[in-house]
Amino acid sequence: MSTADASRAEPDTGHAGPSAGPGLLDVLGVAAVVLDEEGRITLWSPQAEALFGYSAQEALGRFAASLLVDEQHLDIVMSLFEKVMSGAGSWAGVFPVRHKDGSSRLAEFRNMRLEDQRGRRYALGIASDQATLRRVERDLALSMRLVSQAPIGLAVFDTDLRYVLVNPALERLNGLPADQHLGKQVHEALPQLDAEPIEAAMREVLASGLPQLNQFTTGRTPADPGQDRAWSVSLYRLDDTAGRAIGVAASIVDVTAQHKSATAVALARQRLALIADASVRIGTTLDLGVTARELGEIAVPALADIATVDVLDSVLAADHPPGGPRGESVRFRALAVKAARPTPATLAADPVGELARYDATRLVTQCVRTGRSILVEQVSDQDLARIARDADAAALLVEAGIHSYLAVPLIARGEVIGVLGLQRTDNPLPFDHDDVLLAGELAARAAVCIDNARWYQKQRHAALTLQRHLLPHQPTPTPGLEIAYRYQPAAAVGEVGGDWFDVIPLPDGKTALVVGDVMGSGINAAATMGQLRTAARTLAELDLDPAAVLTRLDHTTTGLGHTMATCVIAVYDPHRNRCRIASAGHLPPVRTRPGRPPELLDLPTGAPLGVGGVPFEATVLDLGIGDELVLYTDGLVETRDQDIDVRLQVLTTLLSDPGRPLEMTCDLLLSELRRPDDRDDVALLIARTRPLTASADQEGRDQEERPAD
Repeated sequence: MSTADASRAEPDTGHAGPSAGPGLLDVLGVAAVVLDEEGRITLWSPQAEALFGYSAQEALGRFAASLLVDEQHLDIVMSLFEKVMSGAGSWAGVFPVRHKDGSSRLAEFRNMRLEDQRGRRYALGIASDQATLRRVERDLALSMRLVSQAPIGLAVFDTDLRYVLVNPALERLNGLPADQHLGKQVHEALPQLDAEPIEAAMREVLASGLPQLNQFTTGRTPADPGQDRAWSVSLYRLDDTAGRAIGVAASIVDVTAQHKSATAVALARQRLALIADASVRIGTTLDLGVTARELGEIAVPALADIATVDVLDSVLAADHPPGGPRGESVRFRALAVKAARPTPATLAADPVGELARYDATRLVTQCVRTGRSILVEQVSDQDLARIARDADAAALLVEAGIHSYLAVPLIARGEVIGVLGLQRTDNPLPFDHDDVLLAGELAARAAVCIDNARWYQKQRHAALTLQRHLLPHQPTPTPGLEIAYRYQPAAAVGEVGGDWFDVIPLPDGKTALVVGDVMGSGINAAATMGQLRTAARTLAELDLDPAAVLTRLDHTTTGLGHTMATCVIAVYDPHRNRCRIASAGHLPPVRTRPGRPPELLDLPTGAPLGVGGVPFEATVLDLGIGDELVLYTDGLVETRDQDIDVRLQVLTTLLSDPGRPLEMTCDLLLSELRRPDDRDDVALLIARTRPLTASADQEGRDQEERPAD
């Protein structure tokens, strides 16, 4: 309450009862003494005994002047006594009183005359120790001054949680005068606030006696109805001198500025964390679709409720012209759609993988043409027509509750390659300038990763085209052998490597089987592979021994610069059922025979091609009809989490059925040994011996049954 006007206090309408505790008079120790007309003491209160030191037995019936007043003050006392008894008026003041212990102390007196029914007159004296009285007065004056002049809001509530005191600072904070607080509870005086938690806390303080300090709350008051404010509230229980609760005191400090600063700092930290997270999570692969999904997963729900990632179709084309999009309309290819929850807004977005054409009036078109973000803080019906692809999509966005929209260009290496679309449906706040900056930062980081994936896809496509062109498409039918083969790029990222195989017809019906692996990947490895395959085919057609072929091939590889490769060459003579095999650092082939377990051939390993000057040695192997020779590259069996011996054991186990069709064997090996995250390509070549007389018929069947690559 405003201490300048005591009438603002709510009067206490309670009634004192037998259980009423000590009050202010007890704190003051007010003594009551009654004198008759002659000045004798006729009544003596216990407080008088405490104040003056005399018991009732010692004081009653004695002259008060002789008992309590020094002789030098008798004349003054008698004069004042006569004045009071004559009815001339009461007397109040400070007077020295003699204590029983002989000391003298100052007492504050209030004296007045009393009359009984018989007309007899008495003098009533009310006294209190002056030091005690002055201390209480000072405390009260200080308390009232502190309350009235305190810069923080102060309030006192009774046990029914109704205002009984409000200081001027709180009047200003709440925008209400004290008389509109008094007698009301918080929810009645300030209906705009969520008062239930505040009143629950006050009830808890009343019950427990434990203060609750610095409780944070927000809301709006008549002082500033247009925006939320923040306050720090501390609650204390007020007890009387007997320790009984008589109310709750509250101190209220406006901390709106601090709250806004703390919120801004927390938001800045959140944005920095989001950017740091984006640096780690976007671009984990060189897959275009995965990179786009990673951008959507970062943006939702931290920044938006729905995110779409669309790339210019012209950017994905191999013949992409320099500069931005041209023409009246722009073609986009949808790469990703991400939503925080199931929502009709995802149905309004362009389906992933499909093409969409938007004219110049659409916001995404304007975004990629200008290379600038477009912010629509509050989406209107007119805005929907420029956001959605058609009327049906606009209706779905309305159903989803879209109210704010942001389009951010994806710019990589100075070129606009697409757009990040952000929508808010559940988040009640509209996008603001800070959101534009954050989205731009995310888009800039993601655009580089998307562009890297785009360039990688183009390079991979070129390398894969070269690889397919250099590998044999339909090997020439060979006498005495049934052939099956496979080539598979790396599964994890679609990387093209330098693995190759070849089937080379030789004079006298012999056949050379070659499998090699150029170290490295990409178009350079594919080109090197083409050179080595051509050299190997040329040398093998000279009907040289496999070891001699490897020796000359090693010399060729050394001349290519920093290139290394492994290779295994087997030359089969169907007339002798004999095979000569030589290896240059390659994994051992597997031989299968009917009725016997598959075996890894124990060959001289040799050094990889490109080491130079290392001799190679050929091994002679006799093959029976129905025997199989399995040649492969390391991509089939090598993994990061298993020992190579374990993987080779798995390979031989899978080959334990030599009667299985070779095409089925190829599919079985690839399905069982390859993993989704394998990062190496694989070449696989299987040859099964057969009688020479069946070659012509089997050759025709092979041409019909062999699957396309």
